[in-house]
Order: sequence, then structure tokens, then C-alpha cells
Amino acid sequence: MEQVTKTNLPIVGRIQHGMQQIVNQRKRGTELGYFIATTKNKKYINSEGTTLETRILVPKGYQREQSDFAHFLQTYPLKENGSPILLYNGKKKFNQNSQIAIFKLPLENENLQQCADSVMRVYAEYYWKTKQYDKIQFHLSDGFLLSYNKWREGNRVVIKNDHASYVKSASYDDSYECFKKYLRIVFAYSGSASMVSESTPIKLNEIRVGDVFLKGGSPGHVVMIVDVCTNKEGKKAFLLAQGYMPAQEFHLLKNPSHDDPWYYEDEVKYPFETPDYTFEEGSLRRLCY
Repeated sequence: MEQVTKTNLPIVGRIQHGMQQIVNQRKRGTELGYFIATTKNKKYINSEGTTLETRILVPKGYQREQSDFAHFLQTYPLKENGSPILLYNGKKKFNQNSQIAIFKLPLENENLQQCADSVMRVYAEYYWKTKQYDKIQFHLSDGFLLSYNKWREGNRVVIKNDHASYVKSASYDDSYECFKKYLRIVFAYSGSASMVSESTPIKLNEIRVGDVFLKGGSPGHVVMIVDVCTNKEGKKAFLLAQGYMPAQEFHLLKNPSHDDPWYYEDEVKYPFETPDYTFEEGSLRRLCY
């Protein structure tokens, strides 16, 4: 297949959206006084930490979520503290003021792995690492369920009249390179709009690692809850991470309300502001992955 460009939005529209988001972010950052990036809050940040759990400390009286997926993200390697976000082509992202840390999540040299794709990549890498291959499956924009198990058996995707179908055209291949080729097709033909159909709304006190704030559309946006901690009263706090346009490294977001990177359950009100996007009520959802 030759398709390498997102199919749910013309490239011009995506560029315009990205530029507008940069303008909006700069304006909001100036208003809130956090425009200059800082990662010096020693109360919550251990600059020597190499993983999420060792870099970002929990608030006093809170305990981190304990689950296999949470552990996967809590122990995921981070780039050195203070590293810039890089785009898919190796260039530095223009806006370097939203992140507090950067995950070493794989990123290919194509403008495909954007916001929703980064979330799908996290889930796919987790299931790949834990050999839960049957769970690696994602809906494309037309509703077609693209299964990694079928892909590694040699089934490939043909798009005809805007609808996808399988055709057996390759031999069995369970290599990581073949897995990446599968993800390339997923990223090219899916996004935040298709992700809505793969998720259900949840309440704030139900959050767990892997949930998302999601606005489906062309363009839409999604940020992922990558860590959760709870105090003795059962109140939760969480960390958010995102990919963005153009395709770029998956990064942990600051909290624009204060220097503490954690978002506290009692603080969340709608519209809910993150450094680069504002979500409306009903956007908190659980993915059916």
C-alpha cells in the first residue's frame, strides 16, 4: 500500500489546526504564567529518575495504582530530564513548554503517530511485550477491525470504495518489523474519531491508568492517563501524556494550574484545560482495548 497520510483530514487542515493550537497555547501559557518551561520542582520531580515512577514522585499521603498496565507505564523508560520533544523527522518541536518528561516510546520516521496513534501505540506495545497478541486490534475509520493476529498470518488490507477488507498476500511473520508495519496501517486509517467507538464514558472517581480524555473528530485530540495515585480518603490524582501533530514523541504534560504535575480529582472542572487542549464534559472515557 502507498498510503502514508492520515485519511480522515486533509493535510492543509491538519497544519492549520496545529498552528492555531500553537498560537492558543502560547496565549494561554502567557496568561497563566507557565510559558517558560520548568522541570525544577524538586518536591515532585527527581531529575535523576529514568522511569515515570522514579522521575515523578507521588504527593504526600498518596499511593500509586497497582496493576500490570500501570506497572508497564510506571517503569517505562524516559529520556533524560530536560530533553526536547522531537518530531518524527528528528527536528525539535516548536513549542517546548508543555512537557515535564518524554517517554522513549518508539516513533517512526513518518507523520503518522500523532495523538490517538500514540495511545494506540502504548497499548499495542504493552500487549506485544506481554504476548497478548489477540488483544492487538483496532477499528479503522470505516469500522473495519484490523487484527494483528490476522496480519501476522499474512492477511493484508485492501481499501476499495472507502472500505477495507483482507487479502491473503504474505507469509506468516511474527517479527517486530512486521508488527510495526501493521501499526503503520492502523495509524494511517484510524484516529480520534474511530477511537470514540472503541470507548465508553466513565466518572472521574472511576479513573485508572489507560483511560483518556477524548474529543473525536477531524481534527480531535486525546490525552492519556498514564499514572494514578490515591490517598486514604479515596481521592485520586493522575498524570497525563500525549502525542500531537505533527507526529512527535509521547510526552508527560504539565498541569497548567500549578507547578505540581499531578491533576487532582477535586480540581477537575469542565471545560478541562490541559496545556495544549481544552476538553468538554463527557470527554473522560475508557478504551475497550
